[in-house]
Amino acid sequence: MKYFSSEWFLQNPFLRNIGILTGGTLFAQIIVVMAIPLLTRLYTPEDFSLLAVYASLLSIVSVVACLRYNIAIPLPASDVEGFELLMISLAFAAIVGLLIALPIVLAQQALAALIGRPEMASFLWMLPIGVFLAASYDAMQHWALRMRRYWSVTLTRISRASGSMGVQVGIGVTTPSPFGLVFGHMLLGGLGFFGLGLDLLRKDKAMFRQFSFKRSVERAIAYYRFPVFSVPEALMNTMSAELPIILIAAMTVGPEAGFVMLAMRVIGLPMALIGSSVSQAYLAESRHKLIDGTLVSFTRSTMRTLLVTGAIPILTTGIISPLLFPIVFGEQWTRSGHLVAWMVPWFFLQFIASPVSMVLHVLEKQKWAAYLQAAGLIIRISAVWTAGLHFPEWIGEAFAVSGALFYGIYIWVILTLMRRGS
Repeated sequence: MKYFSSEWFLQNPFLRNIGILTGGTLFAQIIVVMAIPLLTRLYTPEDFSLLAVYASLLSIVSVVACLRYNIAIPLPASDVEGFELLMISLAFAAIVGLLIALPIVLAQQALAALIGRPEMASFLWMLPIGVFLAASYDAMQHWALRMRRYWSVTLTRISRASGSMGVQVGIGVTTPSPFGLVFGHMLLGGLGFFGLGLDLLRKDKAMFRQFSFKRSVERAIAYYRFPVFSVPEALMNTMSAELPIILIAAMTVGPEAGFVMLAMRVIGLPMALIGSSVSQAYLAESRHKLIDGTLVSFTRSTMRTLLVTGAIPILTTGIISPLLFPIVFGEQWTRSGHLVAWMVPWFFLQFIASPVSMVLHVLEKQKWAAYLQAAGLIIRISAVWTAGLHFPEWIGEAFAVSGALFYGIYIWVILTLMRRGS
């Protein structure tokens, strides 16, 4: 019983930090859960399809906008070095935002037609702003976690969710259109960016005084493995999850992408609640575990914890969703409930693999991570493309099965590398 005692929990920094992050995520997810049934009645599945395309494009670009220097922020022994990596990350987030703004300004209609959704043209201006805000928030979140400001991250998660959902519901009530969904999603990163930005200016004035542009350039060169190896890996990882949604929207007539998006949101709630907090706390602690030689055992223990904690909520969600979706979200969303059941194996395996996937970076095995994500991209795109051509009515199910196959392979590779003593 001592293992589960509150005293043991409070004395374990890793679990205590997870608890703080999970608490904030819990409140944020409660806000989202309360808002989604309203949104599905204010907006149509077709509106959600446009949001799905925008959110997928945003995710693909923003995850690499900092050239992955953001995930290196917690790793250096010196806080000054970590701060310089933060500045590098913010600089590249701004540069990438400007670079994608240029083709949108020059060829807005053509780009919308290229992704198979001409009606997206009037919303594309939000993409570069959203990319900068989302990427910058992620970088500052890693800095806050490095400095162990878990409460700051927790508060921004709550403000992001309440602000974004408030805008989407408010616009949906007054002038319902896809604009409300997309604009609210763009603000999701902005609210967190400004919250942690103010925290940075208040608490880290000494870091600004010690900042050196010349040293930052040297730091960018020293951490070259992240843009060289981690950018392709992260890009392929995000594309393997998001590009099929864009493909589904382009290959099917109607709201199928919206159905897939709602299904992923609902079954992803347990992962958003626990998995992301474990992932960030794992990365923050991994540097210390690597130094004291306990990283492998720490990783295996984390995976076992995820296996136990994720099984019941994810499996329960899959069982009850086909019955509850028509009641909670409306009859028009019945299709999403059935897709949730198909996604259970995928999200259960992802729940275990994703938080500890950073072990490949900590062990400087970025090449393995890149190979895995390349395989994932091929598996998922092939499944969706084949289904779209020959069995379009099963395209959502094909996406779900391909996700389970990929994460099963991912877990096998991580365990194999650790057994070899990597």
